Amino acid sequence: MSKTQYVTVEGHQIAYQEMGQGTPLLLIHGIPTNKFLWRNVMPKLASKYRVIAPDLLNFGESDMPSNTDVSINAQCRIMCKFMEELGISKVNIAAHDIGGGVAQLMAVNHPEKVNGLVLLDSVCFDSWPIPEFEPLLEPGVEEKTTVDEFVDTLTDFMPKGVYDSSVMTEELMKIYLAPWSNEKGKAALFSNMRRLNKEYTEAITGDLKSLPHETLIIWGKEDKFQKPKYAPMLEEAIPNSSLIWIDKAAHWVIDEHPDKVSELIEEFMADKMF
Repeated sequence: MSKTQYVTVEGHQIAYQEMGQGTPLLLIHGIPTNKFLWRNVMPKLASKYRVIAPDLLNFGESDMPSNTDVSINAQCRIMCKFMEELGISKVNIAAHDIGGGVAQLMAVNHPEKVNGLVLLDSVCFDSWPIPEFEPLLEPGVEEKTTVDEFVDTLTDFMPKGVYDSSVMTEELMKIYLAPWSNEKGKAALFSNMRRLNKEYTEAITGDLKSLPHETLIIWGKEDKFQKPKYAPMLEEAIPNSSLIWIDKAAHWVIDEHPDKVSELIEEFMADKMF
């Protein structure tokens, strides 16, 4: 991966990595991952495109301010300003999990900024928050949970998102969980989880029907977090869309099948040059 760079958006540092030149492709991660999610996809795509993978606010190496709106609505606004800071007026987007919710909001609210969409195991409609996070949001749990206990809980959670458990290695989990493995990070992830709010994706259900953008939907057939039933619903809602299933893959489809994901995004991008 390339060196981490930073730009300031709304007074906060947003971390990102960038590779390649040409038509810009924005890669947006979900929760509780970060830009590292795209590590095996970026180099392949960067041979043809300008590929940019940011950390959302309150994730990864981006700032983790207390008491700041980190809903997908706020992240949509921040990503649009992030594009402006990089001098990008229009972009193709590939996005996973809540990143897919951010991408949908960008396409609905700022259609002129989006050229094409790839949604991977994306939140949509009322598909989230997932039940696995709910016990953590009970009153008093954050205060009672130590950092070590919190990391243990996340360490139990992460392998449930893969079809092949050998993919979610201890080393990979350490990298994903490092930002959350101190008091500040723990507070940030609790804050992020509190803002997992389906009202934003439910509010745009009707708007998806008028999206002009060509959209590729990619879904792991064994996804336990974003249930496979939502993939055809999303395909039906977005007019110019197609759905591709990935066999033997669950939620972390990018970790499980990076070559296949790279290939599908590259094929999709072939006629999206500008």
